Amino acid sequence: MRHTKVGSVMTTEVVRAERGTPFKEVARLLGEHHISGVPVVDGAGRVLGVVSETDLMFRQAGTPDPWLPTKRFRLTGLTPGGRRRAAKAGALAANRLMTVPPVTVHADDTVVAAARTMTEHHVERLPVVDEEDRLVGIVTRGDLLKVFLRPDAEIRDEVIEEVLVRGLWVPRRSVHVSVTEGVVTLDGPMERKSDKEIAVAMTGRVDGVVAVVDKLTYRLDDSRVQPEEQALHGVTDNWLRRL
Repeated sequence: MRHTKVGSVMTTEVVRAERGTPFKEVARLLGEHHISGVPVVDGAGRVLGVVSETDLMFRQAGTPDPWLPTKRFRLTGLTPGGRRRAAKAGALAANRLMTVPPVTVHADDTVVAAARTMTEHHVERLPVVDEEDRLVGIVTRGDLLKVFLRPDAEIRDEVIEEVLVRGLWVPRRSVHVSVTEGVVTLDGPMERKSDKEIAVAMTGRVDGVVAVVDKLTYRLDDSRVQPEEQALHGVTDNWLRRL
């Protein structure tokens, strides 16, 4: 199956900062361009870190309220995370504000992998870098969601050709495939239970698929196949091991 790559949805015109970009200039860049963060690059364009709105908020949060009593605290008693936040509260330039190491992706990564990275690191945008970590683009959550704008007919064609015909060698008209608003319904007979499971799993991985409705049936239950019989089960077993 062909998965949409980050390079096809990323923005190449990237707002960026350098090591010495002042605090107020970073804040101006975020506000003027309506973005939540900027990558910080060195002279060669390599991504060193990312400054987000959260990083800037440490400065505001660290400003004492003139109407409240002054609180005394010792930096040595802070946790590593607390010390980093305290340092950012007094930072004057991007090199002290940025979060390191930067979380990045490559242009040839799939949008699925990029979305997983965003979720794992709780970020809304990712710098896209080349093999030498030089900035080539930026990808946002909105960019990744574009895969769900694929026409239903295009999704249906891919499920039939890539999943059923080429992937499982199923005759083109033996399984009925319908797609409505990204929800794929598979209805028809399959030879084995494993074929049915693979068909559902592979369909769910097609770009733009929101959900899969499984109405497939099967003739043979091969879920308890003996080891010596596995060699008889052909190409579909390779797919089972990948799922």
